[in-house]
Amino acid sequence: MYAIAIHGGAGAMPRAALSAEREQLYRAGLAAALDRGYAVLAGGDSSLDAVAAAVRVLEDDPLFNAGHGAALTRDGAAELDAAIMDGRQLRAGAVASVRHVKNPIDLARRVMEKSRHVLLVGAGAEEFALEEQFTLVPNHYFRTAERLAQLESEQRGERMSELLPTSKGTVGAVALDGAGNLAAATSTGGMTNKRPGRVGDSPIIGAGTYAKNGVCAVSATGHGEYFIRAVAAHHVCAAVQYRGLTLQQAVREMLHEILAGMGGDGGLIAVGQDGQVVMDFSSEGMFRGARDSGGRREIAIY
Repeated sequence: MYAIAIHGGAGAMPRAALSAEREQLYRAGLAAALDRGYAVLAGGDSSLDAVAAAVRVLEDDPLFNAGHGAALTRDGAAELDAAIMDGRQLRAGAVASVRHVKNPIDLARRVMEKSRHVLLVGAGAEEFALEEQFTLVPNHYFRTAERLAQLESEQRGERMSELLPTSKGTVGAVALDGAGNLAAATSTGGMTNKRPGRVGDSPIIGAGTYAKNGVCAVSATGHGEYFIRAVAAHHVCAAVQYRGLTLQQAVREMLHEILAGMGGDGGLIAVGQDGQVVMDFSSEGMFRGARDSGGRREIAIY
């Protein structure tokens, strides 16, 4: 059995703000990422390759809050965070507050594989990117007219632009490969109108991203500060491993009891060692998709 799940963000997504045409664009973007990651698994490659491939597609799609089309800081800049984790050896890599890396998930993986570190931030991360011969892009590559309009809307005191259905959000993927290895990856532009230098849960191993062979792989989306405080992704895996909860029970407890009790909301995707996929959320909606070797293929928003 092999399986993959993806998300493209969770948050305030009133159906009235999402036209039928717009919904089809989001579904097409999710399908492209889901099928790309699944093709990697079907070809016999690793879960690590699969999650990186799926997230890279979402980073390149301006509809989603990662890479091109990322949410903007209060100064109008894009600051990007990403993390990846290999459940086989508990290796992980992450970057935060990078402004010029086209695909932050690739740099996060390079941190894991080619450095002594787990997390690099800001100028230090971009210096490492240059050393590793990554091509850097100008910050305006990430900005879109819609994200600028959304920022202006937030700064006028309106909580949400009608142009895009969520001002928060993240992209992520979790996968189990044919060899039984689990992996997770998450990438984000963070919150619209955030203070420069703010880092959310996505690149924090154990908060927004976690994977451990024999247990599960988890990627989170939502209001990152709450996921950090709850150490959400690791908590889900620990609940399965040490308390005997099912993956669905562990995810539900985190979202609907622990985070809700703190005043936070969002969504989680997870895949277990048996290939079971769980996608749950406590917000109005979550862009998501799942596919496995048993024939399941699902894409949903609400």
